Amino acid sequence: MQIRQDIAATLPAPLNAICQVAKVENQRVILAVPNAAYAAKLRQLAPRMAQALTARGWNLNEIAVRVQAGLGSIGTEMSRPPRQVEPLDEQALEAFEALRGQLRPGPLAEAVDRLLAHHGKTRG
Repeated sequence: MQIRQDIAATLPAPLNAICQVAKVENQRVILAVPNAAYAAKLRQLAPRMAQALTARGWNLNEIAVRVQAGLGSIGTEMSRPPRQVEPLDEQALEAFEALRGQLRPGPLAEAVDRLLAHHGKTRG
């Protein structure tokens, strides 16, 4: 649809990827988004979008926004890059063990203890 391309050109990138044209009727466009946060932002942008679309030749009086749960959940989950994890090497674990010996009891010392326990290093 040409209107989808014109709307995409007026939106910021995050909204552009998640917003769908649900319906075009008379002089009204209904946009669908997956949650209320996107809907609120689109409602703020609606007057500016209407002006931009009118400048592109669309005869619109209203841009309505509807929330449709689950609309973008599949696409957004798939577009996330896989998590990259690098395990701590022996040198890093030795540095944390040395640090643990220098810390006073408290939240930081407990966090270092948990980190070392997670990596199989027990307090010696």
